[in-house]
Amino acid sequence: EGQLVESGGGLVHPGGSLKLSCTASGLLFGSYDMNWVRHAPGKGSEWVSGIDRRAESYYMSSVKGRFTISRDNTKNTVYLQMNNLQPEDADMYHCAGRRSIDALVAGTDQGGYHAWGQGTPVTVAA
Repeated sequence: EGQLVESGGGLVHPGGSLKLSCTASGLLFGSYDMNWVRHAPGKGSEWVSGIDRRAESYYMSSVKGRFTISRDNTKNTVYLQMNNLQPEDADMYHCAGRRSIDALVAGTDQGGYHAWGQGTPVTVAA
């Protein structure tokens, strides 16, 4: 159901910034809650941030004040601006979408989403 393509990952020094993008196709983007989930081998998955169809945003506690999620429904794109990146933020970041029903659900399981991207890698190293 639909396709999500992420971009914007890369290598930054601690304290640096990156802006991730995720562009959707084949789905009614405006009716989806959009999320960012990160995963690294041996580390498990973490839900990072989400934005519902009304553009209300939500964050995991460790990224509050550093990350900002936003969406542009005219471009079918969700963004994640990441500032003051730290080594513990290094991960594969996946974009995940779920058709909006009521409240946004902050899940980490790919099976719980209607659309899931391949991911973009973020590396934070001195």
